[in-house]
Amino acid sequence: MINGIIFDFDGLIFDTETHQYHILQEMFGQYDSELPLALWQNEVGTDGGFSPFHYMEQQIGKPVEHELLNKQYKEKFLSVLSQEKPRDGVVEYLQMAQELDLKVGLASSSSYRWVSGHLKNLELFDHFHCIRTSDHVEKVKPDPALYLQAAKCLDLSPEACLVFEDSAHGATAAKRAGMSCVVVPNKITSTMEFGNVEHRLDSMADVPLKDLLDFVSALKVNQQ
Repeated sequence: MINGIIFDFDGLIFDTETHQYHILQEMFGQYDSELPLALWQNEVGTDGGFSPFHYMEQQIGKPVEHELLNKQYKEKFLSVLSQEKPRDGVVEYLQMAQELDLKVGLASSSSYRWVSGHLKNLELFDHFHCIRTSDHVEKVKPDPALYLQAAKCLDLSPEACLVFEDSAHGATAAKRAGMSCVVVPNKITSTMEFGNVEHRLDSMADVPLKDLLDFVSALKVNQQ
């Protein structure tokens, strides 16, 4: 029986990741360089310490002004995000979760300030009973700690939780935590290998939450 759902944030609720990559690609192009998608995908959903502008230096063979580039990047990124809305189907899932009396959590490898600020701007913050971020754990995804802490905060067992993810690192974390996982990739993560997850959607708008819960619950029964 699924009694709670736990969402990732970046790329899943709010597609920061597609904009982030496109802005970096544009900046790399100005230096006759390129940021390979496969390389960037390694960083999606985790915090591996990768520095795109250090990588740019390696590609072009000369130093760049990190402070200036970081400033330009942040200005462009935040400007684009100020116009962005939640991904299709997210609001409907959150509303249906409330109607179904499900506990709703969030587990993100980003900081609490980043996640809570955007959730408030999107007017989604009050939908979540518990939020766990990089501020709450020693290791972020693919380590399962974020999901285990979110379940504990919701007072649920891992088996009673269904996770929604968009990245391979996030899906790995959910499965390591012993939870069911449905992936909803974005344009940047769509070519990732997600392993043994319960289901994949192109968009939450494609399947009502109640139907998806029924499907995953039946799958869990058949696997026992």
